[in-house]
Amino acid sequence: MKRRLKSSTAVEPLPDAAVNVDVVLQLKVWLVGISPMVWRRVLVPVSFTLRELHGVIQVTMGWEGIHLYVFRLRAARYGSWQVSASSPDVTLADLRYRKGARFIYEYDLNIPWRHEVRIEDRLEREARKTYPVCTGGDGACPPEDCGGLESFMDHRNDWLSVEALEDLDTMVEVLQGVVEKDDSEVLALDQETRWRLGDAVERARAREQAQGRPFLRRDVNARLRAGEHHILMHQQW
Repeated sequence: MKRRLKSSTAVEPLPDAAVNVDVVLQLKVWLVGISPMVWRRVLVPVSFTLRELHGVIQVTMGWEGIHLYVFRLRAARYGSWQVSASSPDVTLADLRYRKGARFIYEYDLNIPWRHEVRIEDRLEREARKTYPVCTGGDGACPPEDCGGLESFMDHRNDWLSVEALEDLDTMVEVLQGVVEKDDSEVLALDQETRWRLGDAVERARAREQAQGRPFLRRDVNARLRAGEHHILMHQQW
């Protein structure tokens, strides 16, 4: 059995001579404790700071940058000043992590959402490629302020519940009745039917939101090219 690397002291730093600012790090980021796994793979220049990496994780995972955050690397903490963490303006090159190293990124510290970050590879920077870039991933990001890990897991499959099917039947029933009416009666639904339809639609929207933000790599990379990570990296500092 392979021994799992820990996020604190399991990795020795590279010697100064081995640091190359033209290197790109291939990182895998995943949410701890969620199954099936919610994960993303990104390519980030080693010249990026932890503050910039925070912005990249926010965009690629699907968060909105509205809560405090902290990186836990070895015995050090970098992140939001409100939690007395060190400045996240240290670069990834300065940290000199080896391939295979892991560290922790936590977001919304009242919960917190705990992400594990692994350095999968150290690659040569391609001249015609734009960085950062997301190269893979899967799983919807939990919605902000959903109550935490257990709440997200409990409600992620609500759209398969009996109540969801009953609401769907209600919407089909009402819409079928509307289709069968002539133009003068389309809006002439009685009050009770309007209430039933409104309640069913509201619950359906809540269930859809509970699924989280879906992962679409094309959309993520469009946001990265637009520089959204530079906006989100400053929202809580």
